Amino acid sequence: MGFTDTRFDVNLSILFTELPLLERPAAAAAAGFTEVELWWPWIDAPVPEQSELDALRHALQDAGTQLVGLNFYAGQLPGPDRGALSIPGEESDKFRANIDVAADFAQSLGCKALNALYGNRVDGVDPQVQDTLALENLVLAARAADRIGATLLIEALNAPESPLCPIVSAPKAIEIVDKVNDATGLGNAKFLMDLYHLSMNGEDLNEVIDAYADKTGHVQIADNPGRGAPGTGDLPLADLLGRLKKAGYDGWVGLEYKPGDRPSSQAFGWLYSA
Repeated sequence: MGFTDTRFDVNLSILFTELPLLERPAAAAAAGFTEVELWWPWIDAPVPEQSELDALRHALQDAGTQLVGLNFYAGQLPGPDRGALSIPGEESDKFRANIDVAADFAQSLGCKALNALYGNRVDGVDPQVQDTLALENLVLAARAADRIGATLLIEALNAPESPLCPIVSAPKAIEIVDKVNDATGLGNAKFLMDLYHLSMNGEDLNEVIDAYADKTGHVQIADNPGRGAPGTGDLPLADLLGRLKKAGYDGWVGLEYKPGDRPSSQAFGWLYSA
């Protein structure tokens, strides 16, 4: 168990980025993938022009690819930001403006998972103020996700690469998941288990899987060190994915790794040789 019986999707915001956005779905399909996920593609536009949304929708549909995961607006990704929903002022406003836009776009493509990145701590702002704002925004996002029959995902990042983000452990992410579900009564908030981030935090991945598989709505992988393809680092990813399946997780596993110096189309040898 592991690679051979896992449902993989490819993240088009970290792989195939050598191509323009609208060419990536077809490239993923040519590499053998029928499912894809995306960070919010318009980093400066929480509410892009309808023509841009339509163009991306058509590119995904024309390629025969199914969108299975989408981030809400999260600021500069990749870049200095780690989300927007806990940041008072303009960033929170942008997140709120994006909620229904992202949900409607996801619904138009049958996407059932929406990821809400928490955001960094801000100098001079009381963390409690940020956390109160974050819960308000996550409740709004959970309700929008529920409207389209989707799951709201809460992701733990890693402290070495995201030192200002307060959600840098599996238990902390689960705490937020529980708070959102308690506040809404909807039960549609779930944990996004990114094995790369958790390994960077030094967490025991077997323990995390055993403890939280039942609260997990999506999984992402990259090897560590390096955030490269499986086999480029030290993580026993096939064993970990097998453990997840035995624990009852049967959802998608997003490939969110860097292709290295080669074209993305050549970064999947580990999968075809498994």
